[in-house]
Amino acid sequence: MSNGNVIAVILGGGRGTRLFPLTRDRAKPSVPIAGKFRLVDIPISNCLHSGLEKIYVLTQFNSVSLNRHIAQTYRFDTYRRGFVQILAAQQTLMGEEWYQGTADAIKHNEPYILNPRFKDDYVLILAGDHLYRMDYRKMLQVHTESNAAITVSVIPVKKEDTSGLGILQADANGRITDFVEKPQTEEELHRLRVEPEVFTSRGIEPHGREYIASMGIYIFNREVLQEVLQDDSNVDFGKDIIPKSIQTRPVSAYFFDGYWEDIGTIRSFYSANIALTDTAPAFNFYDEQAPIYTNRRHLPSTKVNSSSVRSSILAEGSIIDDSEIDRTIVGIRSVISNGSRIYQSVLMGADYYESRTENERVGIPNIGIGQKCLIQNAIIDKNARIGDNSVLVNREGIDNYDGANYYIRDGIVIVPKDATILPETVV
Repeated sequence: MSNGNVIAVILGGGRGTRLFPLTRDRAKPSVPIAGKFRLVDIPISNCLHSGLEKIYVLTQFNSVSLNRHIAQTYRFDTYRRGFVQILAAQQTLMGEEWYQGTADAIKHNEPYILNPRFKDDYVLILAGDHLYRMDYRKMLQVHTESNAAITVSVIPVKKEDTSGLGILQADANGRITDFVEKPQTEEELHRLRVEPEVFTSRGIEPHGREYIASMGIYIFNREVLQEVLQDDSNVDFGKDIIPKSIQTRPVSAYFFDGYWEDIGTIRSFYSANIALTDTAPAFNFYDEQAPIYTNRRHLPSTKVNSSSVRSSILAEGSIIDDSEIDRTIVGIRSVISNGSRIYQSVLMGADYYESRTENERVGIPNIGIGQKCLIQNAIIDKNARIGDNSVLVNREGIDNYDGANYYIRDGIVIVPKDATILPETVV
């Protein structure tokens, strides 16, 4: 089997309402992570390290910044046939409606994905909002050796993690025999529970994990994908295609036991970022054998003046002046003014440097963090202006709130992209 016979499709997701307001002005795969990367860089980098160079990214909401990022970042030389291409939702003779689900998104773009000139034997379908590192060649090997029509990448999970995932049952040969998308009842969970031997026989220690969850990664034989897309009732892979297919086709499980995080909510996004500041983080951005690629910005090095920085990540092009920073992601071009204290927060930085004299003339705060600010358990999106002496700590312990220029989700204060927090503001 040649990797040249595989085409990869990254699903950009819908409106990304669970990640709002980070998705207010951008597609979900375009959300910044770890100071300098974007979520879409993760699956694209995994593809490239797996020898897969024909990659489509499907989007339909706020795709401008994502399109720009991909065009600037992923360029193949003239003599290679590889590509990373955006397929944005469009009105066609096949349909004028928005994508109704993951499978419907594939169906709308079937002429491109299943283009006869590529003659691909397999289609690899990926999510655009997961943080993990995987060699897809190993999954392809399991798929072909098991003579499967479809293979689903799966991971062991504990009971408390099952409600938001597709949970399945597999036999000793790895053949999927049952599948429930987001099970809610004890009866369903009891039926789907697996014995520890299912994991140990594959060299995986259960560690209290009794369930098998779909990672939203699928491999389809080309002709099988064509067949299932002909059924208009097949709108979603997890809800429709996989449960139906296990009744009529061989569907195999590929067991994965590395780090994997679904960045689908504000809480998971925040926690995944803060976890990167650990001394030995579960996800390693410092792996030279499989680096995560992103846009080369050619920024100057970060400058730190008389500051205390503990367990934090500082992206390039930043200026930190006489401040205290602890367990914080400091994104590209961040400017943190003197006397500020920032704890357990995610600063996404800025898209550009600006003229501070002009800001003073018109009376607006500068992009970045002003003087003597206190920020804790917060996400500050790109180009946000935080005025002097502001306090963003969620003093009232509110779970969710929509303010004029800030939001609170899952107890985390979020200042959206391009927003202005006036001096002396207290949240």
